[in-house]
Amino acid sequence: MAEKRERAVNGLRLRPQSVTGRLTLLLLAMLLAILLMNFLIFTQSRSMMHRIDEVFASNATIVDLSEKLGQVQVSVYEYLSTRSSSALENFYRYSQEYADSAAALGGEIADDEGLMLERNIRRMSENYLELADEAIQAKRGRNVEEYREKYDRSEEVRQYIGNSVYELNSLRFEQNSVNYRRLLEAFDRLEAFSLVLMAAVFGLTLVFAAMTIRAMISPLTELAGAADRVAAGDFDVQIPESESRDEVGIVTNAFRGMVASIRQYIIHQRQALETQARMKENELTMQAHLKEAQLKYLQAQINPHFLFNSLNAASQLAMLEGAERSEVYLARMADFFRYNVKKSDGRATLEEEIAAADNYIYILNVRFSGDIHYRTEIDPQIRCGDIRMPSMILQPLVENAIQHGIHDDHEHGRIVLSAERVRAEDTETGCDCIRLTVADNGAGMTRAQIGRIMRGETAPAEDNSQSTGIALSNVMSRLQLFYGREHLLSVWSDGPGCGTEVNVLLPLEEEDRTEE
Repeated sequence: MAEKRERAVNGLRLRPQSVTGRLTLLLLAMLLAILLMNFLIFTQSRSMMHRIDEVFASNATIVDLSEKLGQVQVSVYEYLSTRSSSALENFYRYSQEYADSAAALGGEIADDEGLMLERNIRRMSENYLELADEAIQAKRGRNVEEYREKYDRSEEVRQYIGNSVYELNSLRFEQNSVNYRRLLEAFDRLEAFSLVLMAAVFGLTLVFAAMTIRAMISPLTELAGAADRVAAGDFDVQIPESESRDEVGIVTNAFRGMVASIRQYIIHQRQALETQARMKENELTMQAHLKEAQLKYLQAQINPHFLFNSLNAASQLAMLEGAERSEVYLARMADFFRYNVKKSDGRATLEEEIAAADNYIYILNVRFSGDIHYRTEIDPQIRCGDIRMPSMILQPLVENAIQHGIHDDHEHGRIVLSAERVRAEDTETGCDCIRLTVADNGAGMTRAQIGRIMRGETAPAEDNSQSTGIALSNVMSRLQLFYGREHLLSVWSDGPGCGTEVNVLLPLEEEDRTEE
């Protein structure tokens, strides 16, 4: 890792896009520009002797200066209007061309009036370019008031320059016509003026270099501001991707990726906490339903009518028959109550649930002299002792079949508890299931009644002292919480007098399918 980091640092040192490389190139460009300008100025002065006969061409120079001034003005206006990058490039190119052309003015004509005009044009040109550049920089900084002020002042200077250029052009034309030989005397002045011009160009170059360095520092300033916001806890700060290939661009993109990673981590942590809270809420809800069911069963256990009738039946059996049946009856009752009390954790096996339903039917048949016709049809391939399910599920379904199905006709009423395995494609759960069915041939139900039951709008009868009081809505809620799935309980009836069928699906977990 250390070697890779060292290679990366060395690569940055050698890359021309690095800050050091850019500054070096800028310095070399400045020196090269100064040397080139000196060379051009002295070459121009030496070649003047050979072009002295072409002095009238100076008027063309003035015309060209006026045209370039117009190009600079157009590029400034276009950038201030559109902020186009091409307009900005045109400005710098035209302003440099115009500065070069204006720099050539200053000493060719010995006449005091012409010299004054040339110097005024040059100085006003320098002032104009400076004002135009400041207007553009103010526009880039979105300082509307400043760039409008600078632009208006530059326009005033430009108009003065235009008037002066026009006056100089006229004066030159006149002087070139009558004072041809005076151009020779301007030669010495041109050489002296070249030195002043070099100093001015050197100053402008330093200003340009300062502006370039400031452009390099600006991204660092923005990055520092973003870092302050992140340090204050604002991880939603938007950091634009840097297209620069220097050290600043690399650091900016790395910081941007780090902030994005932290933001994703916070989102994942929040989602994990929300999921944990939902799971805890489901667990508490399931425990509440279970406590409600246990309370109902405890109430049923201490219900005076239920205990009195049950014990009275046991007493009658003990008196009329031998103690053997009484013992079986009491043992069944003990098993029934013991199961209800022991399953406080809400979990049971299918075998235990079927045994609880059998015990409940046995107790009622003793009370009603065997009038309740009940049988079980369990697929022999199902290992009931290995199938886990919520406790207190089958007994309430059997109780509802007796209380609301065959309550008025025990003699002809039939209740069948069946269990079979169904494949995933035959259910809506998406996995293999055990289907438990409690069916009776009793009173039946209308679709409206079934709808109210499935919506949990019905409740057990308050005045039924023989009922344990666990509603189907409680059973549905505990099934949903235990398995984390919906639509595990369904009710079907062809109508009044056609019986009722309640189906419960027990999804098989992977370990259950392995055991099966």
